[in-house]
Amino acid sequence: MELFFKMPSKEARTAMCDASLELGNRFISNEYKKNAEEAIKNVTGHEHARVLGSGNAAIMAAMSTMNGPIMIPDQGGWSGFRKIAEFYGLELAYLPTRMGVIQLETLEEQVKLKSSESLFITSFAGYMAEQPVKGIYDICEDNGVILVEDASGSVGDPLKNLACGDHSHIMVASTGSPKMVNVGNGGFISTNEPGIFNNTGFILKTLQSSPVTCAGLVEEIKKASGNLVKTIAACEFLKKEIEYVLHPEKRGINVAIPHDEPKSIARLLRNNLKVRGGGMITVCPRYDRINQPAV
Repeated sequence: MELFFKMPSKEARTAMCDASLELGNRFISNEYKKNAEEAIKNVTGHEHARVLGSGNAAIMAAMSTMNGPIMIPDQGGWSGFRKIAEFYGLELAYLPTRMGVIQLETLEEQVKLKSSESLFITSFAGYMAEQPVKGIYDICEDNGVILVEDASGSVGDPLKNLACGDHSHIMVASTGSPKMVNVGNGGFISTNEPGIFNNTGFILKTLQSSPVTCAGLVEEIKKASGNLVKTIAACEFLKKEIEYVLHPEKRGINVAIPHDEPKSIARLLRNNLKVRGGGMITVCPRYDRINQPAV
């Protein structure tokens, strides 16, 4: 079976080509930027947004305002959380989870025990399982903890459980391949707190994205909700067909199969599932997914 790696839509590619012809025109470049920021604000519900060079750039901008400790899940998060915290010399605190999914009772205990300034999570634990983001936000809000949601895999959630500005103090996302908003590169940060951007003006300017990326984002973000719904539906189908998977009852955008010999199974899958333009098989244990043998 041959599959095709997710690419930006035709509309996004056309918009990016058109924008590339205007490089150097400051007025038009600023219009692309403003339009992209408005599109992000409309989808996230946040009042302030910036388009940046990558998802990691967005995380870097968010962490630049913090003194730590930074709390992150013990698995199923994003490796960039750890690397960027270490880059800034910020103390890390690990939150125990159930196969990546945060348990609200545990969070309630840990935020008091570890006195963390912020909590960085991904909307889906390891892309496998939906996090209870609203419950997490409520606990963080009650305890003065800044919740930063990496919504790379959940932008456009029609249920508004994920990637919803009402449930996160700061939202970050990648818009690279093969994310829900896929323009091949870039990322964004959004918030309702204007002070965050006021305190990060230099780094936001340093990490800003190209007007070409902004032009593509305006078109691609229109398709995010549809992309997410189709991906979740495909994963639900696979979970029903495969005898044993992790988090079978939760919404997710990938499927994790536990196995004692994940490397051999991954090799078999790669030989039978050819993906033109990218890859789709990940071997675990891996912090970004799950800390147990699986594919």
